[in-house]
Amino acid sequence: MATGVPEVPLGGGPERANAAAQRNWRSAARLSSAADRIETFLAEAGFDRGPWLAVAFAAGIGAWFRLSMPWQWLAVIALAILAAVAAQALWRDRDDRANLRLAVISLAIVVAAGVAIVWLRSAAAGAEPLPSPRVERIEARVLERIDQPAEDRLRLVLAYRDAEAGLARKVRVNVPLAADREGLAEGAIVRLRTRLMPPSPPMLPGGYDFARTAWFQGLSATGSLIGEVEVVQSGRDASSLAGVQRALAAHVRERLSGSPGTIAAAFASGDRGAITRADEEAMRDSGLTHLLSISGLHVSAVIAAAYLLSIKLLALWPWLALRVRLPVLAAAIAAGAGVGYTLLTGAEVPTVRSCIGAVLVLIALALGREPLSMRMVAVAAIAVLLLWPESLVGPSFQMSFAAVLAIVALHGSEPMQAFLAPREESWVVRFARRAVMLLMMGVVIEIALTPIVLFHFHRAGLYGAAANVIAIPLVTFISMPLIALALLFDLVGMGAPLWWLAGKSLELLLAIAHFTATQPGAVKLAPQMDLATIALFVIGGLWLALWRGRTRLLGLAPAALGTILLIGTPAPDMLISGDGRHVGIAGEGARLLMLRDTRSEFARDNLLELAGLEGEPVPLGRWNGARCSRDFCTLAIDRGERRWTLLMARSRDMVEERALAAACDRADIVVADRFLPRSCRPRWLKADRRLLSRTGGLALYLDEPRMQTVAEGQGEHGWWRGAGR
Repeated sequence: MATGVPEVPLGGGPERANAAAQRNWRSAARLSSAADRIETFLAEAGFDRGPWLAVAFAAGIGAWFRLSMPWQWLAVIALAILAAVAAQALWRDRDDRANLRLAVISLAIVVAAGVAIVWLRSAAAGAEPLPSPRVERIEARVLERIDQPAEDRLRLVLAYRDAEAGLARKVRVNVPLAADREGLAEGAIVRLRTRLMPPSPPMLPGGYDFARTAWFQGLSATGSLIGEVEVVQSGRDASSLAGVQRALAAHVRERLSGSPGTIAAAFASGDRGAITRADEEAMRDSGLTHLLSISGLHVSAVIAAAYLLSIKLLALWPWLALRVRLPVLAAAIAAGAGVGYTLLTGAEVPTVRSCIGAVLVLIALALGREPLSMRMVAVAAIAVLLLWPESLVGPSFQMSFAAVLAIVALHGSEPMQAFLAPREESWVVRFARRAVMLLMMGVVIEIALTPIVLFHFHRAGLYGAAANVIAIPLVTFISMPLIALALLFDLVGMGAPLWWLAGKSLELLLAIAHFTATQPGAVKLAPQMDLATIALFVIGGLWLALWRGRTRLLGLAPAALGTILLIGTPAPDMLISGDGRHVGIAGEGARLLMLRDTRSEFARDNLLELAGLEGEPVPLGRWNGARCSRDFCTLAIDRGERRWTLLMARSRDMVEERALAAACDRADIVVADRFLPRSCRPRWLKADRRLLSRTGGLALYLDEPRMQTVAEGQGEHGWWRGAGR
């Protein structure tokens, strides 16, 4: 039946259907073309899945730490598995997409595995912290004893039964050396009265997160001794590995006194507890602090010495040399020496990583393969992350692997291989070539480590490359061999001359450290860089290290952008600790203003480092621009185009509410370590205990203005105990 309305086919007619089909075809063509380009790039750039699998595994672990909620962790795992399934379904029969298919499948699965591994590790190792501070008398078993004579104390890691909560708890207690008792060692049962505190979160945004470290160590609390320690049952001091380590450190310090003895004890046993603060700071600011941490340099020296000595001595036995492959046997002996040294020095993450890497090098040498390769580094990284996935976010793991990646990438580059190629030349020229190589290696390592050091410690030694040119050969070829020989000759009572020589070499090392650290411009201070900036440095560094040929130069782009962002990183105008007691104000001259003249070096150092300042802070009560009473301080500062009025509480005494409300009305920012009444209404921010219990410490940037909190990024991780948890 005809009507006056023309008929229109559903969907807009054939023309619209054809147009839609054409758009879909073009989209598919673009995706196919992009996949072809990626496939070509992977083939031409020499894509090696081994190292990138380690990167993907680390990326999964990092995603778990960065994301806040369990549903987000599950989403990452689900998306990674979906990507692997999609790659297999789309390119299963496409031989021209083999590299792309394998890359997507393998990397996606490993990312999911990284998230799952660290999640499981957190669930298994995490310990519920104490809900609040307490003082109690406990009977506990000593799990670990840590001597710290430089701090005039020792630390005991204890396990006891919390009857009130019905839980077994692991705590760490500081004990003065004067309270030490015979038999106070691993395995002992002790009674003591102690003041216990829940593990502390970062004092300020970007500060050290001890609560996270304690969570993965299984610590429920830390505290200090009240009174005396009663040893109910003595421990196994001399028979345990820790007892041997302490005895060795004590023997070294007995044979070599002063600062050289403390450094020698660190090299021999990994015990750094006796090194003075001044020496620690000098080694840090001179870029030599890595020498105090038993890592690649020390393990490599021990293994190399064991390998060379064993292969030379075994070659003197003709019967054995004719029947056994000496390189294989020497490699096995050297590996045993490396494992023993690793266990003796505490088996820290850098030491374990170095030991794994060195053993892989020995295996490669025994098999006639290339010993220094990115795959070797990748295997070591994955092994460490499987055992301790939480180490990824710590400076030790990051600095250790950044240095090794830099060394391997430098040695594997074509210009460096050409520079080091054998040729006819005098020993003087050969020595000079090796010296130049060592200097270049030091420069490259410093460049690789500087962003990491600034991110974690907010200060870096700029002359470390020059200092390491002398210090590394000094430690590797003089100090450590002399210490080893002195210990050997002590067995027959003839080690004294060797100890004297070792002491002189270590005095030279300390002189280099103190001289370098005191030079003008030796230390670069920086405020806390954000995650985007450090991520650019990591991406650029990995790209430079893991690709080959000119492709690797593309990594300079993110590194350059990260440098620009680092230079432009603003310092916070105001820092407020999580308890509200400590406030730092920057920008009023070259020194930091502090609300309180505190005796806490921890609080002072945190405020200085995160403000990017040095020098002794100025208490606000002595600052001419501030007005302070017994209860409050007020200060006006100019930032940008605005004057900010600050009101900060100094005591917890009661104040007349109407007067306080009037003072708050005149202030832009009010800070207090107690609850303030609702009538206190400043113009921008009231940082009292009610707010700080939710946010943790604060960093305020008043030019914008904006506020950064400790709580950002903590989410529902077990170690964060913000409000509502």
